[in-house]
Amino acid sequence: MRILVLGAGMMGRAIALDLHSYSNFDSITIADIDNQAIQSAKIFLKGKDIDFTNIDINDTKDVKKHFQNADVAISAVPYRFNYTLAKIAVETKTHFLDLGGNNDIVDKERSLFETARKNDVTVIPDCGLAPGLASVIVRDVVEQMDSVEYVKIRVGGLPKNPQPPLNYQIVFSPYGLINEYVEDTIVLDHGEITKKKSMTELETIEFPDPFGKMEAFLTSGGCSTLPYTYKGKIGYLDYKTIRYPGHCEQFKMLLDMGFAEEKEVKIGEKSVVPRDLFATLLLKILPINEKDVVLLKVFSKGVKDGKSLDIEYTMVDFYDEVNNVTSMMRTTGYPISVTSQLIEQGVIKEKGVFCSEEIVPCNSFFEELEKRNIHIEKTIT
Repeated sequence: MRILVLGAGMMGRAIALDLHSYSNFDSITIADIDNQAIQSAKIFLKGKDIDFTNIDINDTKDVKKHFQNADVAISAVPYRFNYTLAKIAVETKTHFLDLGGNNDIVDKERSLFETARKNDVTVIPDCGLAPGLASVIVRDVVEQMDSVEYVKIRVGGLPKNPQPPLNYQIVFSPYGLINEYVEDTIVLDHGEITKKKSMTELETIEFPDPFGKMEAFLTSGGCSTLPYTYKGKIGYLDYKTIRYPGHCEQFKMLLDMGFAEEKEVKIGEKSVVPRDLFATLLLKILPINEKDVVLLKVFSKGVKDGKSLDIEYTMVDFYDEVNNVTSMMRTTGYPISVTSQLIEQGVIKEKGVFCSEEIVPCNSFFEELEKRNIHIEKTIT
């Protein structure tokens, strides 16, 4: 089987690295329109048997040509392209996975279910960290309990050595970060799917040293389809982002001042979009791709065989010093690579459009992550 990775950025490189290290694909190709990104990826993946090519994902004919030469395609490009790419994949009968990032786009992809099944294609959106890895954890919770009272997902990508002003570093697109903080979050609350304002319901969460007490607050996107998949099976489910203490208050003040607005503002004779300016300033001021850590906790409570059961999952994943791979690259790129390999191995056989919690087998998935030194500690009380 042949696999195509769209995007030669950080996530695309991590995916290709993992595929080269662990998969049995006959060929691995990275495609990007940006020659500079491809050259940088070539340096990062030097010595690996990986092909590189140019692709214009705005050109349907060009995408079709590349998809027809691949059995599986992975999207590591901005989420706005994923629905169009999924449609092309279904047409060319190419299995397709993406990192997600937007509920509306995922809804559109799910509308392709019948056509994908008819064409013998598997499409899996939202295969990264959260949603993705976290979604499989929620599936694991549900499979171990007769009924689930609540599941609370807490995830954060952070600098190992935080620096002011925001104790944060850029680990993915600043537009994606702003989007998470601005859009409403979806919460499953005892049979009702509701929306809540992001950057609210601040809480304290504790991790082993050197982190100690951290903060967590509601943000959008992390739940994705989970509230819909588990409506009637889980009483309460929400998602919060983990940050160093004080980050929420500082960042929210900037949003309250209008820095995330998308309507142009006139300054003298020129007009500027505040969100564009804000994203540019974040890229300029905040550290980028320095040593990082990804923190995860999932709390759950339910009943098994008539007895109360608490299951807690903890992950603390650090920057890979040997391969110079950030923790965000590892915990986002490796899960989607693993999922594609489960398709290649025939472990995932279902055809249609599914999200991770519906189709990814927990034990196989966790075993593969463990091989990559992504350790998820599970405590059952």
